Amino acid sequence: MIKTNGKRLPFDPAAVPLDFPILSRKIHGKPLVYLDNAATTQKPMSVIMSMTAYYERTNANVHRGVHTLSQEATSLMEESRARVAKFIGADDPATIIFTRNATESINLVAFAWGRRNLKPGDEILLTELEHHSNVIPWQMVARDTGAVLRFIPITGRDGFLDLDQLPKLLTSRTKIFSITHASNALGTINPGGRFGRRARAVGALVLVDGAQSVPHMPVNVKALGCDFLAFSAHKMLGPTGLGVLWGRRSLLESMDPFMGGGDMIKEVWTDHATWNDLPYKFEAGTPNITGAIAFGAAIDYLERIGMDRVRAHEIELTGYALQQLKERFPGIILYGPADPRKRGGVVSFDLPGIHSHDVGTILDREGVAIRAGHHCCQVLMRKLDISGTGPGQFSLYNTREEVNSLVRSLEEAERLFGAGVR
Repeated sequence: MIKTNGKRLPFDPAAVPLDFPILSRKIHGKPLVYLDNAATTQKPMSVIMSMTAYYERTNANVHRGVHTLSQEATSLMEESRARVAKFIGADDPATIIFTRNATESINLVAFAWGRRNLKPGDEILLTELEHHSNVIPWQMVARDTGAVLRFIPITGRDGFLDLDQLPKLLTSRTKIFSITHASNALGTINPGGRFGRRARAVGALVLVDGAQSVPHMPVNVKALGCDFLAFSAHKMLGPTGLGVLWGRRSLLESMDPFMGGGDMIKEVWTDHATWNDLPYKFEAGTPNITGAIAFGAAIDYLERIGMDRVRAHEIELTGYALQQLKERFPGIILYGPADPRKRGGVVSFDLPGIHSHDVGTILDREGVAIRAGHHCCQVLMRKLDISGTGPGQFSLYNTREEVNSLVRSLEEAERLFGAGVR
């Protein structure tokens, strides 16, 4: 159902693709089937138009001018910040920091909080599911502070964490637990709220990488019980070049700025400076104004549909895709939870005898766009003892017919390589 002026109207998944201009394209003469949504999502016309409107009518820098255009641009950007806060259940818009992407959001915490608070012998807890964006920043900080990295292992192809290991890994030595909410490679959804309670019991902070959860399901920072949440606009129908870090106000206020420059200061002398209030302390220089404004339009679009309905649609598609793949390819290897309710809309698979890059190339010739390789999760791929997989991820604009196109394209790959997947 779509909310319009307080009224709830039917939500028709088949009509949603009409809002996305790029989905009318043909690739190699075939209708585009875009299943690379874990990497980035397509943009509805309302988001594209919001960017055009800003440049045509309001282009000016923010926070620094008394003229009309600057005031209008500032107002639009801050309205978007308030929308983001409401979207994730945050009460204070000032705790929404605009960054370049989720990667920068995690780096901000690792460097601005980690360098100041971690010391030799402290432990940083991660999982074997993590994207490199939630591994490398902590490796760098551990190297510089003497802290130690620990990893919660997974139990197997389903990607579930081995919670029996948690008591000996999450201890009083743990200072921060940084965990993905949903795996970009396997789709496995982790119980964020449960981990938040366990971490608080030992005095550890929790950072949740929400890059693959915030775009696909209802996410509320209070329910998660986390201290930081990172996500990106471009994975949720918004523009590239804009990310979000939400943090508890007390923590953000205690942290030093991540970068120095204009707008993040109050006063500057030759030998020192004082910092601006939140959120501007962490937003040095001219921000991505256009991206922030367009992100507000993306959130409006998602809210008109309703994140509960986005989630239900993706569960239905994922379940259908898993069923079709198992029935049509008995020899296929599927990764991630068997229950679509316990995974995001990621369908990660391996066709024995066909390299994932070859699968991706053949599917592209059929107009089907998927990601192939290690998906910036080499720790996970090594644990599974594979070089990569060929996953697709669904979004709100994907359909059952596109799942059928994926299956037909995989049949073509099997035919070309003569692999015995059946």
